[in-house]
Amino acid sequence: MRISTKGRYALRVMIDLAVNGHDNFVKLQDLSTRQQISEKYLEGILGTLVRNKFLEGARGKSGGYKLKCNPKKCSVWDILALTETSVAPVACLDEKENPCQRAPVCVTLPVWKELDSIIRGYLGSVTLDQLVKKSKAMKDTALDDKKWSCGL
Repeated sequence: MRISTKGRYALRVMIDLAVNGHDNFVKLQDLSTRQQISEKYLEGILGTLVRNKFLEGARGKSGGYKLKCNPKKCSVWDILALTETSVAPVACLDEKENPCQRAPVCVTLPVWKELDSIIRGYLGSVTLDQLVKKSKAMKDTALDDKKWSCGL
């Protein structure tokens, strides 16, 4: 399983908006600059998140994007499920309409199903709120380290 840039960037932007976009809209340019993602690529990701009601978008001078979902209830899994074609560890778990013909005799299928369950469970248990708290703690630690390394 490999998460694409679209999924990773969507997660980064959601965290950014949870940190920086409490009640105000955050401009696309600001998100692009902070996250070092091209505006054009970011527009597509944000469009997906707006269409699925994870974000609210507004046009105009004071427009931009802000969270519509509750950071305490929005999980990493929720975001990746929207932005990734598949998060399944093997292709046969993606095939819902035409399941693999070997499934009834496949010795490894239970392994892949269990792995898929573990992945979904873990990603579903990590919320934006938890990641925001980790982000703030990392920034505080980085500032403390910088202060000490500068001899202050």
